[in-house]
Amino acid sequence: MKALLVSAAFLSPLAATTISVVPIFEPVSLHETDVDEVITDTGEALQATVVSRPMALTGAFPETLIESIRTPLKLPTNNPNYTVEEANLLVLCMIGISAEVTQDGLLVKFDVSKLEIPEGVDLTVRQVLKLGIVAVRKTLEVYQAPQSDTLVIRIRITGTDEGTASLTELDSQFELGGA
Repeated sequence: MKALLVSAAFLSPLAATTISVVPIFEPVSLHETDVDEVITDTGEALQATVVSRPMALTGAFPETLIESIRTPLKLPTNNPNYTVEEANLLVLCMIGISAEVTQDGLLVKFDVSKLEIPEGVDLTVRQVLKLGIVAVRKTLEVYQAPQSDTLVIRIRITGTDEGTASLTELDSQFELGGA
């Protein structure tokens, strides 16, 4: 009987995994809709916004939170004329996102090496990245609120070439305090 219990423990290591329902903010395209959104964080009226959606996640936090900002999103609708299959701007524009905890805090990288703004998305890459940075900040504000320590976040734009080198001007750093 002991051997059976030990074997069962090794067969189901996922039983101890914690799954958390958390809000993830994402940069969302409003193309093929009739609205523009004023993004107070960027000061622009765009056919895009940053919205929150709940996700059930497991993994290393806050890294998993940041990587979840770039998940496919098909907006639910009650209108048969709205046929947009993908609304997440990072997915649409082929911009990668990753996060790593370092000695200096959290390093968030936006990778523009495969960048492509699709037809119908009336935004510049700089606007998309600014919306992505807003999504990072808002996602981490919720995460950091109950924490006792301050979190330093460094944003880096990677994968640039001659034509996109100026995007590194968006590299930044900010701190979020805990409770």
